Amino acid sequence: MLRKIYGSGCQVRKNIDDRFDSRLDKAMKPEVLFLSAYIALLSFAFVDTAAADSKLEKAVRDADAEWSKVAAAKDLDKTVAFYADDAVVLPPNQPAVTNKDGIRNLWKGFLDTFIDISWKTTRVEVAKSGDMAVLTGTYEMTMNDGSKDKGKYCEVWEKKADGKWKVGMDMFSSDLPAQPASSPGPGAVERK
Repeated sequence: MLRKIYGSGCQVRKNIDDRFDSRLDKAMKPEVLFLSAYIALLSFAFVDTAAADSKLEKAVRDADAEWSKVAAAKDLDKTVAFYADDAVVLPPNQPAVTNKDGIRNLWKGFLDTFIDISWKTTRVEVAKSGDMAVLTGTYEMTMNDGSKDKGKYCEVWEKKADGKWKVGMDMFSSDLPAQPASSPGPGAVERK
């Protein structure tokens, strides 16, 4: 609307379309309608994507929580079954373990040395493809001698063709300070 003030102080209001042939109403209505529909459809796409991501995140979190329970129950077969056939485990202070038998032996040693173990996921990143996720979190263990260990972990989970999530890469390390070596390493110079 335009306002015009005349010398007498009287205001006359006129609609801009009454005075000019702007054609704004005719041109803008279909574009505004199209733009509104586009925004609405786009928002549904993001909602569906977010819902799918949320379901994937929940599925992999649940799998990791179940794995923690199985390990705490000291069930070796079920614990190892969470790994993919080509999984790699990167334990602290040891070489990488790159096959199922090695992973089984590693876990057998773990299960024999602790009373209790548990871990909890703190972060999940799911790939846009929906077939891979990276989990990070914290763990706690009570050893047979009563000592405790706390640490962190990083796992790469893969969604297999059957829809099940399996661990493809597993890395963990203690938050406790490293223990000093009891003797100097090879080539070390002794101080007197």
